Amino acid sequence: MKTDRDILVVGGGVIGAACAYYLTARGAKVTVIDKGEVGHGCSYGNAGMIVPSHSFPLPMPGAIHQALFWLLRADSPFHIKPPPSWDLVRWLLRFLSCSTKAHLAHATRALAELSLHSSALYDELAADNGAQMHFKKNGSLYPCATTAGLKHAIDEMEILRAYGVEGRTLGEDEVRQLEPAITGPVCGATYFESEPHVEPLSAVRTLMRLAEEQGASVRPHTELIEWEFHRRRIESVRTTRGTLRADHFVLAGGSWSGRLARPLGLRVPIQAGKGYGVTIERIDPMPKIPVLLNEVKVGITPRANSLRLAGTLELAGLDESITMRRVRAVVRGARRFFNIPEDPKVIEVWRGLRPCTPDGLPILGRHDDWENLTLAAGHAMLGMTLATASGQLVADLITGQTPSVDPGPFRPGRFR
Repeated sequence: MKTDRDILVVGGGVIGAACAYYLTARGAKVTVIDKGEVGHGCSYGNAGMIVPSHSFPLPMPGAIHQALFWLLRADSPFHIKPPPSWDLVRWLLRFLSCSTKAHLAHATRALAELSLHSSALYDELAADNGAQMHFKKNGSLYPCATTAGLKHAIDEMEILRAYGVEGRTLGEDEVRQLEPAITGPVCGATYFESEPHVEPLSAVRTLMRLAEEQGASVRPHTELIEWEFHRRRIESVRTTRGTLRADHFVLAGGSWSGRLARPLGLRVPIQAGKGYGVTIERIDPMPKIPVLLNEVKVGITPRANSLRLAGTLELAGLDESITMRRVRAVVRGARRFFNIPEDPKVIEVWRGLRPCTPDGLPILGRHDDWENLTLAAGHAMLGMTLATASGQLVADLITGQTPSVDPGPFRPGRFR
């Protein structure tokens, strides 16, 4: 089986779907391949929040000290359980070098610009497709149980305000009035009332459907086996379902992007950060607003007939096994604030591998070593938030249009 298309997108998650949508909107002929079902990787079971209020990179001043403290606890929000790897050592050393105030300012500015633009693009999509994506605009609430936690939340809100992300501080009574489902101790919160959320799988399927309506060809269960190239130009890819040719290739393979890029002689510094999602039956009282519990690193999203709890970051390579101790830690963290039973009725336990770069910024743009390869990966926990702006930026760069946001902070060549 062979096909001739303009652009081949490798990866059918939310980033690949967004790239396909915005590329086909420019008139490009696009084929999307994925080794599994579209949207069933990291995009499937996350919290679905569109949160410019979370526009901070993973490496932060003090992050290493906090991480070392967490490593002493088996049920902490952060854990390292990888096989020995020089790639991980290099990643951690680069992460350490990025844990500075200067990098924090640089990365936060870039992420805030990208996330605010992405949120505006979601608003445009929701005008005609909001119901299909289960798009709701109830805001994002960051309640805190301690004065130290509240001070930290307010400090972060003020940092983001300088970049155009608007939020406000709530007292305890205001928090309980806004979200009566919070039954645990709380001393205040920050609230970003204009932020939306979506059902993540529905959002991916909507983007991919729109891309197909614009002419895209989507091929699930089509795994890339090897690249075929001549000199500095990729000519085709061999897959489990035949050879596919294209003029340009977009690598949007999430946590697998580093492994997929290696045969091209590229070292793409992405580590898989395993996260867990636990979907439970409705509780009483049931929350109505998406909540991020920064003190316990758990996100909570109300759904039509269930509640999704998501959290933890586990560096474990591409290991997709489930550690129930960490699943229970997510539920326990949420229980500190909400009336969740000791043994809740679990509908689904999920894990996803979030692609993390050492500087906390996604990789978006053409790679200098290849004439016709664009990278679109490394969004960590912000994949859903940044997807639409990332897809549009990729389309801008490939089609030669003026970039919708500054692509400089995300260029692949920064890791040379």
